[in-house]
Amino acid sequence: MSAPQQNATAQNWFTEQHARSGSSFGLRIKERLHAEQTPYQSIEIYDTTDWGKLMVIDGCTMVSTRDNFLYHEMMSHPVLFTHARAKRVVIIGGGDCGTLREVLRHEEVEHAVQVEIDERVTRLAEQYFPELCESNADPRAELLFIDGIKYMAEQEPESIDVVIVDSTDPVGPAEGLFNADFYASCHRALRPSGILVQQSESPLVHLDLIKSMRTAMRVADFQAVKTLLFPQPLYPTGWWSCTMARKGADLSGFRERGAATKQFATRYYNVDMHKAALALPEFMREAFGE
Repeated sequence: MSAPQQNATAQNWFTEQHARSGSSFGLRIKERLHAEQTPYQSIEIYDTTDWGKLMVIDGCTMVSTRDNFLYHEMMSHPVLFTHARAKRVVIIGGGDCGTLREVLRHEEVEHAVQVEIDERVTRLAEQYFPELCESNADPRAELLFIDGIKYMAEQEPESIDVVIVDSTDPVGPAEGLFNADFYASCHRALRPSGILVQQSESPLVHLDLIKSMRTAMRVADFQAVKTLLFPQPLYPTGWWSCTMARKGADLSGFRERGAATKQFATRYYNVDMHKAALALPEFMREAFGE
């Protein structure tokens, strides 16, 4: 994907111009709170007038206080309520720690490993988004700052229940997370009926990428693949997706009763939203041959 361009003419706005979709998204800002170049990427933190704090990586909007719950809940709860009982969960990426927080709301999870290559993402999240990091000290949580591709390749066979790939776009450090070789590592590490879920970009702009991901997941021997849809105002087109792939089992249902009686609060996810996310519009059904 082409790199976004920032609008430097409006000093009180941060604007990400997304060339591929011919669109842009902007937030009115009070001030820039932080900027640095890490060995992997540039990171900026802004204070906005209406969306709380904003994290920007390599010029792309990543997370805001106001709307992050949409993404974090949909990356976590559908997959964990689809799995019968996920005890060991690995999160690849997810440096802002919001997905980790949502995963650890599930009492059946005994160990959650977050593998983020850039430690500065997490340290800045702890400073500017402390609400996302409230589970970092949970005894079930383990934070590793290493290469997620190498980590998955080195895992014991059939040692993980769920892998969540909470990555940036498929460029730079995240590029190697979107191919059959990586999915094969995940397949090998997952227990029978284990599930991989990965953020899969905008269905309006990146449909070819979603199709290639689904094909690569099947090449890696995942038997069932489903793409879920949800809103995400901060990202290009405001409409986002994640794609689940299951080892040795189908994805035809989820634990509706468990989701309906969950013992924790959510702001977006519920049984009806889970069902709605699984419904595909006609253009996606046609593209997927469903």
